[in-house]
Amino acid sequence: MEPLQRAASRIWFVTGCSSGLGRALCERLLESGARAVCTARNVESIADLRQRHGKRAIILPLDVTDPGSVQSAVQDALAEAGAIDVLVNNAGYGLVGALEEVEEDAVRAVFDANVYGTYRVTRAVLPHMRERRSGHILNVSSMAGFVAGPGFCFYSATKFAVEGMTEALAGEVAGFGVRVTLIEPGPFRTDFRSRSMQSAPAMKAYAETVGKFRKALSDTDGKQPGDPRLAAEAMMAVVEAEQPPLRLPLGEVCLTAMRGKLDRVREDLDRWEAVALATSYVSSGH
Repeated sequence: MEPLQRAASRIWFVTGCSSGLGRALCERLLESGARAVCTARNVESIADLRQRHGKRAIILPLDVTDPGSVQSAVQDALAEAGAIDVLVNNAGYGLVGALEEVEEDAVRAVFDANVYGTYRVTRAVLPHMRERRSGHILNVSSMAGFVAGPGFCFYSATKFAVEGMTEALAGEVAGFGVRVTLIEPGPFRTDFRSRSMQSAPAMKAYAETVGKFRKALSDTDGKQPGDPRLAAEAMMAVVEAEQPPLRLPLGEVCLTAMRGKLDRVREDLDRWEAVALATSYVSSGH
């Protein structure tokens, strides 16, 4: 059986399905014959999935910033589907702005959705996966979760947090037969930069850094090289891999950026190795 066919035999629970990669993944899963729990804050935005695919599309309301909503959605999914084989934490949004431009309330809100939302849903699903001693968790991070740049200060901060949380989680649940993978998309042709992006008021002081970043986001919107449907197929394939990676970067832009950062980190390590190693206690010889 081909990997995509095997992936279609599983029951998927996907957050943030109203648009973007979440929507593309649900559509591809349902087209392949899978059962998918498709969630969104506004279920009207995904009602057509039920109309087109029938009972294989389980449509549930879910606001990842509301703990009660998370518990209800997971309980309802298990009651209707009977199991959750794959959890995809995709819900979240972008935030553009330099550190100085972003108000504290906006920082709290984006962490609540991107980090605490991932935590809440994962924590609600894990007891089920532990009991069954199987499952796969895909946490959707970003290229910006590995390589930060001016303008994505707090979006990157949330995704860096997701990366650290996911690395630790992978070690914590491996003994229960639960696998964990970070999905790290580069630029994909979705509505992420419009519908799923917030922007702080711009300051003239950052016109040459963050200002240029804002313009680049606008100028290239709709021209991103990544195909969301192919990203969905990559996510389906990784679930069926015998040895799935901890990280799955998606797209040439992401791969290039990640390799460039690894090179820079290695250069810093080599350049400052002597200083790093000179910080240990010196033995007195007694």
